[in-house]
Amino acid sequence: MLSALCKACAVILLSVNCAFAQSDLIEPKAGTWKTWVITSGKDFRVPPPPDTSTAELEQLRDIIAKNDAQAAVMITFWDAGSPGYRWIDLVNNRLLTGEKIPPNAHRIYTYLTMAIYDATIAAWESKYFYNRPRPSEADATLPTALPTPRSPSYPSEHAAAAGAAAMILSHFFPDEASSFQAMAEEAAQSRVLAGVQFPSDSSAGLELGRRVAEQVIARAKADGSDAVWTGKVPTGPCKWVGDKPGNATMPNWKPIVLALPDEFRPPAPPDCQSAAVKAETDAVRQFERKFPNSSKAFYWQSPAGLFTSWYDYASKWMFEDKTDSNAPRAARAYAMLATIHFDAFIASNDGKFAYWYPRPNMLDPSITPLFAVPPFPSYPSNHSTLSTARCEILAYLFPSHAEFIRKVGKEAGDSRIWAGIHYAMDNKAGAALGKAVAEKFIERARKDGAD
Repeated sequence: MLSALCKACAVILLSVNCAFAQSDLIEPKAGTWKTWVITSGKDFRVPPPPDTSTAELEQLRDIIAKNDAQAAVMITFWDAGSPGYRWIDLVNNRLLTGEKIPPNAHRIYTYLTMAIYDATIAAWESKYFYNRPRPSEADATLPTALPTPRSPSYPSEHAAAAGAAAMILSHFFPDEASSFQAMAEEAAQSRVLAGVQFPSDSSAGLELGRRVAEQVIARAKADGSDAVWTGKVPTGPCKWVGDKPGNATMPNWKPIVLALPDEFRPPAPPDCQSAAVKAETDAVRQFERKFPNSSKAFYWQSPAGLFTSWYDYASKWMFEDKTDSNAPRAARAYAMLATIHFDAFIASNDGKFAYWYPRPNMLDPSITPLFAVPPFPSYPSNHSTLSTARCEILAYLFPSHAEFIRKVGKEAGDSRIWAGIHYAMDNKAGAALGKAVAEKFIERARKDGAD
């Protein structure tokens, strides 16, 4: 009698789980969303999953039975945030702690987030093509350490993101490839230990992520960033002075969304000997630098201001609105934030090296900047371009925070005047450029299938 009752309960639980799995699903159309590098999610469809056989369920039950405190820590760690969160946080922490990192750190974020996004979209296409039930939907008596996600099981989204991320990071940090691969295996295994995916889900996800990453790495190798500058610094009135201009090859890098680096090139700046520029230079010199604005100027020059804070805002707001449980949408947010940095930086430097405009302290040596002046021309401001572009993307993605983040973006740009390294016109041109680039990215986003 008791046995029959238990079986009846199991049937009821199973029917509830199956009904849950068929309603309120997570982004069932995300597999058709537009990708960044791979041709489409469908083109990377994984092979069919094995049958949800008794053998794999028993294997999973045996794995779960051996869980210990270490397994619990692993499950909790990798379950925090979306599948890409820990990998982005890894790069953030490297910058914040001053660890060795390749030049042009924004490239790491760009290719990392594009790989995670494309792998996620490909995983979603396969998920809803095969519609494999989650383990607890196949056996309602299976214990799980986490809530069952509202999406099909095969392949694992965490494994796909991890396989892609580990390959991208291994490309940028080849000496640490084995460590990254071990992390990917752990991230994938954490979902099996939690009982929310089968072992075959994770192995298929890892392989998928690696296949996607190969395509993204090929894109990275062809972006033009390895070029060596062989030009000459122009001389004459109203020209920047220096012998090793940083970012000088960037106007020839391959953009991601922009048609050309000069698509939105700012108009030429005024003659540096004009009354208007003299007034702007005087304003930089006369600005009263006190602790509040000086501390902000230093902050926005730091790795947190240049890079990590923007991803932290996105992560925080995704935690708050539960987007972190929606893997495709979370991956989309991170990728948009990173890719617009890539293109906006190219566009800004296109303007800088089109005009070679001098810094304020080059026109007025009595100006003492708060910190070393960046080794490249002044107009337009990189920071204003990048900050405006990123805040517009965040405003689009998180409209309830639009007013706040636009104020943050303006402060980031203004901080360059407070530091004594930019004119107001640099900021104005940079902000206009950043907004133009953002509008093109948002136009793309409105057609990517997610809206």
